[in-house]
Amino acid sequence: MSRPRFLADHDLNESIVNGVLRREPAVEFVRARDVGLAGRLDPAVLEYAAGRGLIVVSHDVNTMPAHAEDRLALARPLPGLVLVRQSLPLARAIDNLVLIWSASEAEEWAGLIVFLPI
Repeated sequence: MSRPRFLADHDLNESIVNGVLRREPAVEFVRARDVGLAGRLDPAVLEYAAGRGLIVVSHDVNTMPAHAEDRLALARPLPGLVLVRQSLPLARAIDNLVLIWSASEAEEWAGLIVFLPI
């Protein structure tokens, strides 16, 4: 069992990533732009995350869930997808992500598509 690790999609508000890391510096939160995924299509982001066991965190509630469901339908790995609506206050998003990291195991999120707040 291992702690959840995250990949911030290119559209995720940077303040969420920074807030999580301020609250809990031990969280692994990879930014899409830092690994060459800025502007890449959702399937490429999900493939990258799957290959590294990263839970994708995204504001893209319109297209990302369908691509994640496509992966699941094809029996492709999905370490997890956490969707954050733009209307969710930043503090709640940060609290929820820290809670996911501190109170669960990465394996519990495999194949799940969830919307915050949890």
